Amino acid sequence: MLKPNRLVSVVAMVAMLLVSGTAPVSAQRRGGNLQLLSDAETEHTIREMARPIFSAAGVDPEAVHIVLVNDPSLNAFVAGGQNIFIHTGLLLDTSAEQLIGVIAHETGHIAGGHLVRGSEAMENSFLSSLLGIGIGIAGGIASGNAGAGMAGLMLGQHLAERNYLAFSRGQEASADQAALSYMDQAGVSARGLYDFLEKLGAGEPLITQRDSDAPYRLTHPLSRERMEAVRAHVERSRYSDRTLPADEVALYERIQAKLYAYLDPAGALRRFPESDRSIAARYGRTYAYLRRGEVERALPLADGLIAEEPKNAFFYETKGDLLLQTGRAADAVAPYRKAVEYAPDAAPIRVSLAHALLEQNDPRLADEAIKNLQVAARSQARSAFLWRLMAQAWNMKGNQAMVTYASAEEALARGDKPMALALAERAEKMLPAGSPAWLRAQDIRGQAGRKD
Repeated sequence: MLKPNRLVSVVAMVAMLLVSGTAPVSAQRRGGNLQLLSDAETEHTIREMARPIFSAAGVDPEAVHIVLVNDPSLNAFVAGGQNIFIHTGLLLDTSAEQLIGVIAHETGHIAGGHLVRGSEAMENSFLSSLLGIGIGIAGGIASGNAGAGMAGLMLGQHLAERNYLAFSRGQEASADQAALSYMDQAGVSARGLYDFLEKLGAGEPLITQRDSDAPYRLTHPLSRERMEAVRAHVERSRYSDRTLPADEVALYERIQAKLYAYLDPAGALRRFPESDRSIAARYGRTYAYLRRGEVERALPLADGLIAEEPKNAFFYETKGDLLLQTGRAADAVAPYRKAVEYAPDAAPIRVSLAHALLEQNDPRLADEAIKNLQVAARSQARSAFLWRLMAQAWNMKGNQAMVTYASAEEALARGDKPMALALAERAEKMLPAGSPAWLRAQDIRGQAGRKD
């Protein structure tokens, strides 16, 4: 279990990384740390796939955070409340049915209250605050800058998984039973869960450092009894032969292609050759060309995808990312606006739109940027990058009181409490008494002045 002094070091590391910007992919395993990724489409697709499971469990689907961890191992776990961490290795190496089974199991842990309690709740709460910083710092997985790309945030590996949270076999069996109940209520086959457990292997196999499945087995110990219970359910459930809708599987294959291309552009171009005209393959090639800097090859593919699905918000987001990353901010605004039109609740896209607007350094665009950032802040209030953009927008309007307030929010999100406290005190003196920003400045002052 993580000790308080370790938590302090994680705070410092998080603050440093948020100041320096997005960490490179090569950092994903450096120093035993994990890297969080943010992608509106991936999180949306997984949430929609899991929505019937969440509803059956009595869990508000919108309250569940889907957190992507850039790690090649097969793993998923819950921590910090209703946060489901999913490793990229799990997404790339499971079918849609298997992923649903894993999420149903993790939902069983959430609904069953299997998270740490008592004195350990402090660490659980701390992780939640880190998630608030990390989730949605930026937009889609595609680009490499902090404004429209991967949200990079390093978390200590032990905080994120093995020593932080390891369920007992009894809790695992309980989560399995809950998962089976949820899937039956939702009319979803449990065969995917069984196939996933079979993939890991029954019993307690010898775990070595080279075993890519080890993380899941360490935090979710297997037993033959668990396997038999799931198998017996599959044999008797009337839903076991029911398959997922083809369109749902197709959407899952798209995010797999997108993720694969992000992580291995050269491999993606081999996996998705020009002869493959499926949407998933073209999507994969689009991101692979973007990652290789071949934007002029990526843009026609993005345009073709938009022509085929003219109301797909994420295809417009892709085009916006392509243009913004190559310094064509003015051209990126139109596709981002379309993306917001078709996915108004996708906060990362609104942040990207605001970024594109502000990159033009035109005060006439500041109001639109502020409006989008305010909407995004409802779900991403701990995004340091969002508040940095907000301060930039208010500066364009010459409102120094709001610049100071937004800078206080940014400092708090970065974990710089002394700076947040100083800026909040200054903002409180400058803002109209009783205004929403004035009240929030008081909140920041209280949070920043509180000792952990």
